[in-house]
Amino acid sequence: MRRLLVPALVLVLAAAAGCSGRDKDASSSAAPTTSGAADASATDFGTLKNVCGGGTPKTASETGVSSTEIKVGVFSDIGFTKNPEFVNAAKAFTSWCNAAGGIGGRKIVPTTHDSKLYEVNQRMIEACRDDFFLVGGGSALDALGVKTRLKCLLPEFPGQVSQEFGADLQVLTQGASVGYEPYTGYYSWLIDEKYPTSKKSVGLINGDVPVTKVIGAQEKEALEGIGAKVTYTDLYPAQGVSDWTPYAQSIKKAGVKGLIFNGDFTQLAKLEQALTNIGYKPDWIDTNSNAYGDNFIKLAGTSLTSQNNYADLGGTYPLEKEADNPATAQLVALFKKYAPGSQVTFPAVHAFSAWLLFATSASQCAELTRKCVYDNAKKQTAWTGGGLQAPVDLSSSTEPVKCFNVEQATAKGWVPADFKPTDGAYRCDAPAYKFKGNYGKPVTLADVGKSLSDLK
Repeated sequence: MRRLLVPALVLVLAAAAGCSGRDKDASSSAAPTTSGAADASATDFGTLKNVCGGGTPKTASETGVSSTEIKVGVFSDIGFTKNPEFVNAAKAFTSWCNAAGGIGGRKIVPTTHDSKLYEVNQRMIEACRDDFFLVGGGSALDALGVKTRLKCLLPEFPGQVSQEFGADLQVLTQGASVGYEPYTGYYSWLIDEKYPTSKKSVGLINGDVPVTKVIGAQEKEALEGIGAKVTYTDLYPAQGVSDWTPYAQSIKKAGVKGLIFNGDFTQLAKLEQALTNIGYKPDWIDTNSNAYGDNFIKLAGTSLTSQNNYADLGGTYPLEKEADNPATAQLVALFKKYAPGSQVTFPAVHAFSAWLLFATSASQCAELTRKCVYDNAKKQTAWTGGGLQAPVDLSSSTEPVKCFNVEQATAKGWVPADFKPTDGAYRCDAPAYKFKGNYGKPVTLADVGKSLSDLK
């Protein structure tokens, strides 16, 4: 999750430097969507009962709440990325929920806040004025609006976070894991079990922008903390390179056995082709979840038969296996009914889980207030989104995530790897690694002169 918006940020810097072209981050890489056979009209979702329903609401004075409506904000960089995945997720969920009676009889009205990359704070000011909550969205430069959001005591259940992990009044359905490396289970499997000969020769390539370099530093620390030896590190320009052969040759010369790539997967596909062309094959390449989708499969092409590509989905059920999971099948069916023609992407699944958390938490409130919804969400100690993901403890932003699941890219598409699941589709024995380096702290209410007691 921490790396989902890395490509967007890399391309942001490239755009600022005069590079043109559309953003090709994880948001545009849709995982394979197959037919879903599920009742898309019921009030239940997966294992969650009566998520939405009717009622006789009273007039309310809370910002964004009336006797008939609940205004909920959805952040998106759609004006820059041209990617509507968060808007589609909001449309699919709210249409289904409103058809079932809304939340206690109130209709959910989603409002898209198009931050267009750089306009996060401007849109946040508008959200503070109009919205009850922020749900199921994400902006690449989300840190630009966090202090404004906290000043107006506006809680959020985001679909995706890039910079403000673990900020106050935020509940992330995949777990924030503040202070912990979220990929220790995945990397331990790669270097200790699947490819033990790679443990003493791991390499990292990062986009040459501050956020990506911080991620690279965190991963280097964590890898060495679990016994790996990082023998190669490199940066590539934000706008990409025309010829990846020199990088491929450097990787070969260093004898890299395991390669981690943090950045735009379109550039990774070019690097892998260069590796294949010079006849070099590391034991494994970590594409990260940015690449999970059809686009990377198409771009990587024939190199997928030569290189071993893996991605950690962090405990989210794989979309290509939706027929085996009722919740995922129901999600696909809801998109087909209420957002026809739109793709169910990996971030869209996270956004839908955030919407489910909001509706579930709000439906339990006798009086609909921000504090009630937020407090109810924080009571969830094993949130699964009705079966869309492995259980996550939402009561603490510093709880390390225990479950992971690994996908492998093949010429025929993404498939689950042989990572020895312990709990259904997931493996839930990930060791915890707490960072020792200083990588910054989340923004708190105290930073803006507020406290949790101010939330009403």
